[in-house]
Amino acid sequence: MTEISSTDTLCARWEEVRLQERPPLPLVRHAQVMAWLRRLEASAPELFRVETVGHSVEGRAIQHLEVGRGPRHVLLWSQMHGDEPTATAALFELFEYLRRYREHPRVNAVLGALTVHAVPMLNPDGAERFQRANAQGIDINRDALMLQTPEGRTLKALRDRLQPSLGFNLHNQDWRTAVGRPARPASLSLLAPAFDEARSDNPGRLLAKQVCAVIRDAVEPLAPGQIGRYSDAFEVRAFGDNMGRWGTPAVLIETGPWPAAETEGPLLRLNFVALVASLEALATGKAEQASLERYETIPFNESKGLLHVLVKGAHVFGEAGEAFVADIGVAASPAVRGREGTPRAVIAGTIAELGDLRVFGAIERVDGQGLTAVPLPPGSVKEGDILPLPPRSACEVRVGQPAELMLLRPGESADAWRVERIICFER
Repeated sequence: MTEISSTDTLCARWEEVRLQERPPLPLVRHAQVMAWLRRLEASAPELFRVETVGHSVEGRAIQHLEVGRGPRHVLLWSQMHGDEPTATAALFELFEYLRRYREHPRVNAVLGALTVHAVPMLNPDGAERFQRANAQGIDINRDALMLQTPEGRTLKALRDRLQPSLGFNLHNQDWRTAVGRPARPASLSLLAPAFDEARSDNPGRLLAKQVCAVIRDAVEPLAPGQIGRYSDAFEVRAFGDNMGRWGTPAVLIETGPWPAAETEGPLLRLNFVALVASLEALATGKAEQASLERYETIPFNESKGLLHVLVKGAHVFGEAGEAFVADIGVAASPAVRGREGTPRAVIAGTIAELGDLRVFGAIERVDGQGLTAVPLPPGSVKEGDILPLPPRSACEVRVGQPAELMLLRPGESADAWRVERIICFER
């Protein structure tokens, strides 16, 4: 039996097949996906089969790509939430891997045992707006029963036609999602969704749990302490849960924050390794041999347990009263600005927490002891500048403000405060 690839091997392959020319992930649009699909078809028409299976509210084509010749069918769908693009790009890196290494024994084994189906962008209208919902304003992932969205109807019809043995529901999660103690970024969260209120197991859900265990073993060396598990409470409206009721157990993969300035590459690599390891394990039978304990012991994640920047113990002025000592928590996440003109991808931030924040994890911690935190004033201010303390009315720090702060160290006079640190995210 063909062995599955090691994590190191998959990382090396990812470096070879990663998308070299792509926009920042928040700017991946329907036109880009269509261009990538055309390029795949042109490069290997004997390998990839692409069809239009539906249209969005605004008429954008929803594409289904098929690759492989095996009897076991697997369905992957991405970006049913328009502002969750990481797996969309990762899928095209997976396709390039299958194309480039099709003659390699491991890849040939996958193509011979599986037929892989993918919908790279289920919600193109939401992607155009970089918003969660579709153009109707409906969350497609809560439309599995009513099927009021054309996108949801398309996914349901494709599942019913293909009857896949397993589905992969690919998402991004809130950048405040944490895992473990002390809290760390949940860079990848996994779940084998329940198919009933009792959270019962059947052979399909047990397989989904085993595939999650395979993923954990593959990606944990890349992100130790950063792999989490969602609560498996049954969500009666959700596609992943209902896929199990319809006969297709699902694996949920949610991509979260990465603890470095450069996030997109490491997160794409995590997705690529997770997907290739899963397909290889399904093709070789290794998935059915995976330890259920490795799934059950994945620590549960915490939805609001992480901050992007945590300033510890600074002096802060509130709306009223004297200055007090507090921690300041900044939350940040990818966003798109300038949609009406030339859109650009940014990391936007706000002050999300204030007070005693010792229970929170953070990507970056800043020692604020002896410093006073005040909003960043208009104009050109840089670290090292000597400034007077702003008027009391301009010193207020509160939850909900833009994450635009300067940390001041008092000098020998009231007019001589040194700017020790500037924290500034996009609005």
